[in-house]
Amino acid sequence: MAGESADPKKRRFLVNATSAVGAVGTVAAVSPFVFSMFPSERAKAAGAPVEVDISKLEPGMLLTVEWRSQPVWILYRTKEMLAQLAKDNQQLSDPDCNVTQQPSYAKNAFRAKKEHEAVLVVVGLCTHLGCAPTFRKEIGPADLGSDWPGGFYCPCHGSKFDLSARVFAGSPAPKNLLVPPYSYLSETRLLIGEDKSNGA
Repeated sequence: MAGESADPKKRRFLVNATSAVGAVGTVAAVSPFVFSMFPSERAKAAGAPVEVDISKLEPGMLLTVEWRSQPVWILYRTKEMLAQLAKDNQQLSDPDCNVTQQPSYAKNAFRAKKEHEAVLVVVGLCTHLGCAPTFRKEIGPADLGSDWPGGFYCPCHGSKFDLSARVFAGSPAPKNLLVPPYSYLSETRLLIGEDKSNGA
């Protein structure tokens, strides 16, 4: 029969065309899986240091930024807040910050770099079960008692931290909140996640 003997050139063209279409389809199907193996820009940034502008941060204000998918608090403490810190010592589990591994500049009542002691930089996750405490700067609110000096309170299980994020004795949290490595790029710019000053 005439239809049984196809032109070799036509057959070769059809084979090549079918192969090409199959190859394009395979690439299209596999591409999402291949590209998913490469980290996204967000994923790459998750572990990188984060630069923060604190020029608009006023005394008494708390700023929250994200670093390594964790909230980092930057609190600009007032003179009154700083004066309160020495009064808290008798009520704290670890006032000198010796229990938790911390940067050297966090081992003081302010838990901050000496030249910027009013600014607290701390990871905002409770050291009990990783909940997110709330900032309660008001003194003696009804729900926390007349002796509450201001600080951070975790409503999940009742852990309390002072304005240097040091844990109060009797709290479920075993340790002070963590101070991440950080450095000042200028008076108004912070780099969270890297200490360029070697602990100064």
